[in-house]
Amino acid sequence: MFSLISSRLRSSAIAVAALGTTVALAAPAGLAQAAPNDTEPVAARAAGATQSTTTKAAVPAAWAAGTRAYLVITAPGGTSAVTGAITSNGGSVFAGYDAIGVIVAHSTSASFAASMRSVSGVQQVGATRTSDVPADAYNPALPANPAQSATTLTESNRWDMTQIKAEQAWAVTTGSATVKVGVLDTGVDDQHQDIAPNFNAADSASCAYGKADARTGAWRDVGTHGTHVAGTIAAAKNGKGVIGVAPGVKISSVRIAEPTSSLFFAENTICGFMWAGDHGFKVTNNSYYTDPWQFNCPDNLDQAAIIEGVRRAQVYAEGKGSLQVAAAGNSNYDLANKTTDSESPNDSTPVTRTITNACLDIPTELPGVVTVASQASGGAKASYSNFGNGVIDVAAPGGDGSTQVYSTLPGGKYGNMSGTSMASPHVAGVAALIASTNPTFTPAQIRDQLGAQATDRACPSDSRCKGTATKNGFFGEGAVDALKAVGGSTPPPGKYFENLADVTIVDNGTVESPITVSGVTGNAPATLKVGVDVRHTYIGDLKVDLVAPDGTVYTVHNRTGGGTDNIVQTFTVNASSEVANGVWKLRVNDNASQDTGKIDAWNLTF
Repeated sequence: MFSLISSRLRSSAIAVAALGTTVALAAPAGLAQAAPNDTEPVAARAAGATQSTTTKAAVPAAWAAGTRAYLVITAPGGTSAVTGAITSNGGSVFAGYDAIGVIVAHSTSASFAASMRSVSGVQQVGATRTSDVPADAYNPALPANPAQSATTLTESNRWDMTQIKAEQAWAVTTGSATVKVGVLDTGVDDQHQDIAPNFNAADSASCAYGKADARTGAWRDVGTHGTHVAGTIAAAKNGKGVIGVAPGVKISSVRIAEPTSSLFFAENTICGFMWAGDHGFKVTNNSYYTDPWQFNCPDNLDQAAIIEGVRRAQVYAEGKGSLQVAAAGNSNYDLANKTTDSESPNDSTPVTRTITNACLDIPTELPGVVTVASQASGGAKASYSNFGNGVIDVAAPGGDGSTQVYSTLPGGKYGNMSGTSMASPHVAGVAALIASTNPTFTPAQIRDQLGAQATDRACPSDSRCKGTATKNGFFGEGAVDALKAVGGSTPPPGKYFENLADVTIVDNGTVESPITVSGVTGNAPATLKVGVDVRHTYIGDLKVDLVAPDGTVYTVHNRTGGGTDNIVQTFTVNASSEVANGVWKLRVNDNASQDTGKIDAWNLTF
């Protein structure tokens, strides 16, 4: 059962499971340009601004109706020279980042931006929103700390981890605890049983409204999205629930979504990148776009300032050793051939406007940021994923249709989502593994390794896909491969075999999916591992057999589980009497009507 999520999110659908039950749960709107369907507003309130800034000026004692936020940009180190002009022109300094020459100013004056643009030392000024700054910015509430549900769910193979060979990469490294990964998102439930072991509270904060708030819990989730992302990156390898791509690294939460709206304004992103640089994050994940403009155009004075402010913060973070990974977006839009934007501004009334390629989706299109497209199970471009030759860097599993990415949700729960929001954290996790095995690597070297070790995927027969077999608009330099990225071989010769092709399971019918095994000496082991990913809405209908090359049948599932959805599990089979080489088959027999599904993927490990 699924509910779908808004076009500003970079995730498209979610289902939640706790203690084996499944319920529908809508995810918050306002995350990066997700698949075009997330609609639930967020009711929880979040923490805002408490940190003193590098630019000293009085902050208004109380919120006033009509308060708008602006970026005032000077030369780096030059912010103090213009603070007096901010006050005299009807504004106040809310936050300042002198190292990059950016001030977040508030004003109720409609002429504030125009007046400040004529001040000596001011390079650019731009409004960051078309709506008022919420009163919560001046007296922020902490997000709720959800009650936790224990789980009986145990870790099992998942299609997305198999697809990027994460399970094999763990034989090389599960990641180093010295590597910090920042989740810039709606927040993270640090109490979750699968996140708590790897959570780094000391380097977590809220950056809602553009000023860091390090109060305990300010980083917590005001939705569900950030917790899901965090689990994909680094859920602990502890026998419970799920395992993240890099289960040995540390996760920090920097909440940049504002409560109620779940919007990610430019000042919030700037604060997040500055925090990442100052707190030693090796990687950040950014599954959002900077609201309220889906694309920021440099010929617009406000949007030009947004581009420049966020760009400077990204450069600062990268200069401090942090690589930014970002979702490409879920509008099925060609980012290399921009023509119109009909979704902006999303904090007031969107209008349709003509745009060009000079208009940027930020942060994903900023120089230095790794732009990630989404793949369905099996590796095809996800139907919703943005694309663009020269824009997409790499691709990763994000799910599509009924096959989604399973991860953590607040309150000890687990569930499914789809979107480039889900693809990006797979890449962030692989980047964290690279940083773990190569601790001296710079962000540029990690970025290069991601591309160099990706598996090439040529364009399908789709005229929208431009480029070569090694670099194109759908997959960039290819699909990330965790094993190759950390120095392993893919697949281990003669040991691991898989079939990712979908096979439809029909009512009252029998289907088979073959794997040809070669290069293995002698017989199969007594502990042959059979990884099964069968998507079906009533597994009590199913009998699942492993068929050896000589026709011997080994039953691994026989009509148990009742109305439970899906068989995603690794079975151990004593096949020591079987010659290893030959064609093995996974046979699925459906014994009833009404419910159907597919063999999504399966594998053998000798």
